[in-house]
Amino acid sequence: MEIPLKQFAELQDPRLARTRRHLLGDIVLLAIAAILSGAEGWDDMERYGKAKRDCLKSFLALPFGIPSHDTFNRVFQVLEPAELKKQFLDWVSVIARRTQGEVVAIDGKSLRGTGSSDSKSLVHMVSAWASANNLVLDQRKTDAKSNEIEAIPELLRVLELSGTTVTIDAMGCQKNIAAQIVEQQADYILAVKENQPWLLADIKDSFQMLEPASVNEQIDCGHGRVETRRGAVVTDLSLLDNTQNCVGLRSIIRIQAKRHHKASGKQERETRDYISSLQPDAARLNTAIRQHWGIENKLHWVLDVAFGEDARRKRAANAAQNFSLLNRIAWNLIRKDKSTKGSVRAKRLQTAWDYTFLWQLMVERKA
Repeated sequence: MEIPLKQFAELQDPRLARTRRHLLGDIVLLAIAAILSGAEGWDDMERYGKAKRDCLKSFLALPFGIPSHDTFNRVFQVLEPAELKKQFLDWVSVIARRTQGEVVAIDGKSLRGTGSSDSKSLVHMVSAWASANNLVLDQRKTDAKSNEIEAIPELLRVLELSGTTVTIDAMGCQKNIAAQIVEQQADYILAVKENQPWLLADIKDSFQMLEPASVNEQIDCGHGRVETRRGAVVTDLSLLDNTQNCVGLRSIIRIQAKRHHKASGKQERETRDYISSLQPDAARLNTAIRQHWGIENKLHWVLDVAFGEDARRKRAANAAQNFSLLNRIAWNLIRKDKSTKGSVRAKRLQTAWDYTFLWQLMVERKA
C-alpha cells in the first residue's frame, strides 16, 4: 500500500541514530491523525494513539508501539520547520489546482499562546491562502507583526503565482512587493492606509476630483446583517506622485461598505482604499477584495475556534511553528473533503469516531 501523505513520511530525521526508537514518519502521521480527531497537545496525541492503536497500525508501522507525549514534544522541538514546510509545499502542489485569476490572500496571525511571563514577544505567522482551492499554500514565521514586510517577499518567492491575483493588507503595500508580484506574472491588490500617508492623501484627492472609470455595487445578507459594498475604480493616476516607481500600477480602488444589523438596527460605514495592477473592472475588483477576507473568516477564525490555536502554549524551540503547520495540514485535509457536509468541528468529531472517515482523509484522500 502507498504510504499516506508520503511527503511527510520522507522527512529528514534530526535525531541521533542511537536515540531513534520510533519512526519519524509514524510520529508525524500519527500527530496529524490525532489533530484531525481533536487532539490539542502532546498528551492528547499519546492518548489518541493508545486508544486507536489497532486502527493506526493499518497504515503506520509502529514497530515499538505508540510514542509517549515526551517523544512527541522532543521530536517537534528539534524537527527543522524548514524541513517540514518543504514537504508541506510538495504536498500542497499535488492537491491544489491553481485557478486562473484565483485570489491568493496574504495575512498574518499571532499565536497568542506562545507568549511568556518574561517576554511580550509572540510567534507571528504569515500565511498564504488560495480562495478557489480553500487551502493554505504556505506560511512564514516572524518575531513581530512589524516584520511582515520582510516575511511577505520570502513567502511569495516559493509560491507559483502565475495568473493569480495577490491581495495583501496595508503592511504589504510596498514598491518592492508590488514589483515582485508582477515579476512572478501575477496581479496585485494592495490596501492603502495611514502607513502610506502621502499615497493615501493622493487617492482621496483622486476620488474627490476625478470620475470613476467603473463602479459596482454588491449586497450580501447573512449572520443577521445586510452589507452593501460599492466599489469604484479610477484609472487616471495624474494626481498620484511617483507612480512610475510602483510597477504595473493601473488603477486605484475605493470600497465603501455599509452594514445594517437587523436585530439592533445599528448602521456601520467603512471606507477602504487600494492600489492594483488590474484593469478597471469594478465587479471583479470588488469580488476579489471580498475574497481576501476569507483568510480571516475561513482560516484564522477556524484555527482559533475549532483548533484552539491561540490557547495552545508551545514555546520551546521549534514546537510552536511545527504545531502551527500540523494544524494547517489537518485543516487542508478537512477542507479538501467533499464526501460529507458539516463544520470543521463536526468533521473532526467524525474523524475521531469513524475510522473509515480517517482512512478516507489520510489514505484515500477522495475529493
